[in-house]
Parts: sequence; C-alpha cells; structure tokens
Amino acid sequence: MTNGADGVDARALYEALLDYEGAEPYTAVVAPWLDRALPEGYHKRLTTAAWHREWWEGPDRIELHWELYALSRVSDYLLYLMPDGFSAQEYLRLFTALGMTPVEDSEAAFDPFHHEIAEVEQTEDPQQPIRLTDVRWPGLMLGELLFSRAGVRVSAGAHHAQRGIADASPLYWTFRRRNRPTVDRSHGWGSNSQWRTELRLDYRTATGDHLNVAGDGAIDGRPDLHPDHPENLGPDERLLTPTERRELLRHRSLLRTPEAADALAASGPWEKDLYPWEWRLPVGES
Repeated sequence: MTNGADGVDARALYEALLDYEGAEPYTAVVAPWLDRALPEGYHKRLTTAAWHREWWEGPDRIELHWELYALSRVSDYLLYLMPDGFSAQEYLRLFTALGMTPVEDSEAAFDPFHHEIAEVEQTEDPQQPIRLTDVRWPGLMLGELLFSRAGVRVSAGAHHAQRGIADASPLYWTFRRRNRPTVDRSHGWGSNSQWRTELRLDYRTATGDHLNVAGDGAIDGRPDLHPDHPENLGPDERLLTPTERRELLRHRSLLRTPEAADALAASGPWEKDLYPWEWRLPVGES
C-alpha cells in the first residue's frame, strides 16, 4: 500500500507538513505529493476500503488500515491549521483528488455520523434537540466509509448537549483538534509504533450504519462488545449510563456531565481513560 522510499504515502506527507515552515503548505508540500501519488494509483488503492464488504480481513488489510490512519493524521493536521494556515478549499482539493466526497450541507439536520460538534450554543429550553446552525469545516466520505466528520456549530438544550462538555470534553478516535483534548490509540507510543494504528471504520449503507466495524486490532471471530452489557466494560465504563455509552460511541465524546461524575472522579482523572475502542452496536441501533 505504501511506498515510503519515494515518499508516496500519508506518513511522508504528514511529516513533510510538520517540517514545513513557510506560508503555502498546499503549493509547497501537498501539490507535489499529489503529483507523485496520483500517477502511482494511490487514490485507486484507497477504494478497497470504500465499501462495507469486510476487506479488513484480507491479506493486505493491515497496510491499508495503517495508511488510512496516517491519512487521517494529515486531515487532523490540516484542520488544525485552518483557517489561517490552510483553507477549506485546499483541504477539499487534496481529498477529492483522492476520491473522497464532501459532507458540508449547512441546511442538513444534525447527524452524529456526519457531524462533529465543535461549538454549542446553549438554549434556554433544556429540551430543545440538537440543531445544526453552521459548518466550520467539511466532512469527507470515501464511498460508504466515513473518513472525517464535518465540524459544526449547533444549538441545543442542556438535556441533549451541554456547552463545555459536548464541544470541549475529550474527543476519542482523534489525534488532534484545535482547542480540544483528544484521545487516540497512537498517543504515548514511539515514533514508529504509533503508525501501527488503525482508522476507526464507520460505514453508512443501504441497510443502516455500521459503527467501528472492525475495532482497533480486531480479528476474525472476535465477538462484538455491546456498550449496554456490563460484562464487556471496565469499572469506569460501568459508571456511565447505557445512553452515555452509546453517545460516546456515536459522537466520539460525551454530550453532558455524566450522572455518576462524582463516583468517576473519586478514583482520579478519568475523562481520557475510558475504553470504548471495541464497542459496536447492531446495525440500526442508535
């Protein structure tokens, strides 16, 4: 999947972006990388992962997992540079060249599959459902596969999404965000080991949403870990309600202060130590 010797892989692009100190990262770094990658068929190789067909169990699945993860690190870094160091137009130019399509409709209903809450406007009515009011950055789909969610501003009652939690609590399955803590399975690993991380795989198909379908490091035959079943959970996860656990899986963060916040805090810092990595729901459950 990768071609590190020629720099035609996402890790090489990511590291080149980190090293670049100029004012035009697209022109100086991204465009030359695309000029090398596209003739090599890089974008075509990504399509193996575009459809929900259990490709991750194939003989080459690990390399593609790792490459998708490295590409997500590129995405996170470019989002971090926005709006001054990199534009949304340049962001879309890169990823559409790789075969992805944007998710950015500001008129759409809020959907946690497509939308990451970046800011909450708290309404007086605590029962008001979450409503999308603005799109901060576009999301991306690769066929049926969610590559990255659109960052959105929402209005909501505190019963549904609490300002300071839904938009500021640790964001799981994410390497980097501006002004927000993140939790990624690569954090804390060495300079090479961190790149052996797998992208979370979420698919939207005609039959429904398939969330975290392979799980990080999943192997054929491993049972799904349902977030409602206490036997699948650690002590901190058991203190979350079933609704809170499902929201953590779907939104990749908590939406409100947990009901058992005091009990969670009694054992020390917990916000970045939850373990939802292998949680999955049957198709159609929300």
